[in-house]
Amino acid sequence: MAARACIRDVGRAMNYSYAEVDRVAKMIPTMLGITIDKALDISPELKQAYDEEERVKELIDVSRSLEGLPRHTSTHAAGVVIASEPLVNYVPLLRNEESIVTQFTMGTLEELGLLKMDFLGLRTLTVIDDTVKMIKQNKGIQIDLDNIDFNDKKVYQMFGEGKTVGVFQFESAGMASFMKELKPDSLEDLIAGNSLYRPGPMAAIPRYIENKKNPENIKYLTKELKPILSVTYGCIVYQEQVMRIVRDLAGYSLGRSDLVRRAMSKKKHHVMEEERHNFIHGIVDEAGKVIVPGCVRNGISEEAANQIFDQMMDFASYAFVF
Repeated sequence: MAARACIRDVGRAMNYSYAEVDRVAKMIPTMLGITIDKALDISPELKQAYDEEERVKELIDVSRSLEGLPRHTSTHAAGVVIASEPLVNYVPLLRNEESIVTQFTMGTLEELGLLKMDFLGLRTLTVIDDTVKMIKQNKGIQIDLDNIDFNDKKVYQMFGEGKTVGVFQFESAGMASFMKELKPDSLEDLIAGNSLYRPGPMAAIPRYIENKKNPENIKYLTKELKPILSVTYGCIVYQEQVMRIVRDLAGYSLGRSDLVRRAMSKKKHHVMEEERHNFIHGIVDEAGKVIVPGCVRNGISEEAANQIFDQMMDFASYAFVF
């Protein structure tokens, strides 16, 4: 609840007239990050009304105590919280229509050690299930979806021709056009294509296609990157690739590399930037023990390490987990 909105909501709850509340709300300056306390300091008109009018004082005092609190609750459409015991043992719950939901936000739940998973309900899965049953009924053929051939050339040919109507996440006109240009010939191409066709990573699509068609032109800043990025033709496509880069090049532990992944998934650029020095020069404790070697200690030039980290920072803006 921001300053102006808080004044209006509190006034409505206290049965103040619209005109009375509107007059006070408009005394609060329209500027970024404004609070009621700041408004009292910089708005002589508001300060005078606060000091001289009892009803205004009461409205503002109540609003100050509520300012900054959530205005309403919302429920994640597909989020499910998982715990080893009944959730009521960990967090407060409430009933939202027919659902039982937690009263804590996603970040707080993670800090408490609870697992939050997103389960999407897809109509496509129902269509596939119905299709398998119809084939069994009409043709007498039992298709085992758990043991299908991932190297069926005819399937990839259909993708390359843009024949993807009804295929989840591949049926839009833009995606079909991308598939025609990409000409996928492996499951890895489909996975990478699905990951790249998003607002941020779209910028890497031309490079991905060019490198796929001309793998001899792919250049790696350091030889250690080749086994990590060769599967995506020299492009960083997944957060897991960044985790392996910081482990293989800078000597991060699995746990610390996951902290970097988490910072990327939450778009915490300041945390990523703080890791730059650790990635390049490593971490040494007060006793002189090397905790993280860093790229330089592992024989990678500081210039190359900086360029690699710049690429990871760019990627952090749209990183995708698969």
